[in-house]
Amino acid sequence: MNEILDITMPGTARAEYIEVEKSVRLHITDAGKGKPIVLIHGWPLSDEMYEYQYNDLIKNNFRTVGITLRGFGKSDKPYSDYTYDVHASDIKKVLDKLKIEEAVLVGFSMGGAIAIRYVAAYNAAHVSKLVLVAAAAPIWTKREDFQYNLPKNAVDDLIELNYKDRPKLLSNFAKIFSATETSLNEGIGKWLNGICLSASSYATAQCLIALRDTDLRGDLSKIKIPTVIMHGRKDKICSFDLAEQMKSGISNSHIVAFENSGHSLFLEETQKFNTELIKFAGE
Repeated sequence: MNEILDITMPGTARAEYIEVEKSVRLHITDAGKGKPIVLIHGWPLSDEMYEYQYNDLIKNNFRTVGITLRGFGKSDKPYSDYTYDVHASDIKKVLDKLKIEEAVLVGFSMGGAIAIRYVAAYNAAHVSKLVLVAAAAPIWTKREDFQYNLPKNAVDDLIELNYKDRPKLLSNFAKIFSATETSLNEGIGKWLNGICLSASSYATAQCLIALRDTDLRGDLSKIKIPTVIMHGRKDKICSFDLAEQMKSGISNSHIVAFENSGHSLFLEETQKFNTELIKFAGE
């Protein structure tokens, strides 16, 4: 199960699960040939959120690798730690085993925060470019010296609701996921909700704690690779202020603003998102 098959041979199946530690396997989508793009999902989704990116990327000659973090989607769901460091270590093990080099690393929301920690902690191992999509960084919650985004007690309320009524938590989250409640059609909304329900309740809460408490400001200056920050102007989950804070902290970075999008820019302005990603990856 853990053996990585030779993907250079036509018709050879690729591993769908990779073991990152004993009894913990991550679900992987690995398709296409060419320069690698590695996709990290947000809370509480899975790599399936990139359904409307996979085909465009593969058609444009990219090897596209989606990693579902532990606790989410089809990955294993241990009752263990869910810090950014644990997720970054898992990503490193996957890229080691797949022998990925010179990849474009894409992280959405919490996945963007984890991508920042990965690049900072491992000196951009396996990675040549970084794409931060509506990233929950450098901090998701307010501090005395960081007056942006959500107050900590708002996240405490989310954690409490997770343990009382997780479907209601997801329903509330869906209402602010896009620029307006009708930006995404009903079918897309139900599809996203199904992905979110596949997460474990424990991981959902533990990752909210990591989102609430982790300060990545010290990581930003360690990022030296070209970085694009894609962010919706109408984002209610990770305010546009965060994009500006990331740009000021990452030396080789620029912002691509999505004027008509909230948090779900990859679905609200899909064609623009895919085009910008393909352009940056191909430069």
